[in-house]
Amino acid sequence: LPEGSGSVEDGETLYEDKCAECHGTFGEGEGRYPVLAGGQGSLKDARPTKTVGSYWPYTSTLYDYIHRAMPFTQPESLSADETYAITAYVLYLNDLVEDDFVLSLDNLASVHLPNEGNFVADPRPDVANERCMENCRDPGEIKILSEVSPRAAEQASTQAGSASPGSDAGTADQKHPGEQTYQQYCSICHAVGVGGAPKVGDTTAWVPRIEKGMDTLIANAINGVTADTGVMPPKGGFSQLTDNEVGDAVKYIVEASQ
Repeated sequence: LPEGSGSVEDGETLYEDKCAECHGTFGEGEGRYPVLAGGQGSLKDARPTKTVGSYWPYTSTLYDYIHRAMPFTQPESLSADETYAITAYVLYLNDLVEDDFVLSLDNLASVHLPNEGNFVADPRPDVANERCMENCRDPGEIKILSEVSPRAAEQASTQAGSASPGSDAGTADQKHPGEQTYQQYCSICHAVGVGGAPKVGDTTAWVPRIEKGMDTLIANAINGVTADTGVMPPKGGFSQLTDNEVGDAVKYIVEASQ
């Protein structure tokens, strides 16, 4: 870890500015964002609350995660001192340090999290075998036992597309292609306006963006954009999404915000 230090007092100010919008004023979590504090004694419950104070093993892991991945819309934007300060404040929220505590490279390793002892080293040996590449089975002898023939797949697609509007299939087809992507990924920020993200349905916020054209909106969503109101990482930080999925989600948001 780098040289530096940060106090609980400084961390409180930084946390309120950069973290509380998602994680709550006291680390209780907003919406679907992670809870950071509390949960002690809940790990054996049917629905345990996994927080820094109840589950995480090491303070160094907390520092590293904050430094690499937070804030959600601006990862790696925090200095070493700011990261030490926010880390100290999160420790304070879990009653692990006092309010006058100053965290630094020199004392970080001395702060032990309550669940550290329940993490154990993986006893399995490291294995690095050499590839055999001998007596391999002839690919021609490998048979696929079950698959949908292209003709059957085409017929099924045709039947689904020709379903009457009053049928169940027709009703399902009326769902916007971008709605599922929005609900699962985009709504995390755009439903409540996290990090300056324009809220869906806020016509005033969306009109100037829509005027730039759909192509520009989709390109910004795919490649990321920095604006006066905040930063959107490429694909909202979900790199596994395809360009088409992002484009459909943008169209869904625009239609809901006009």
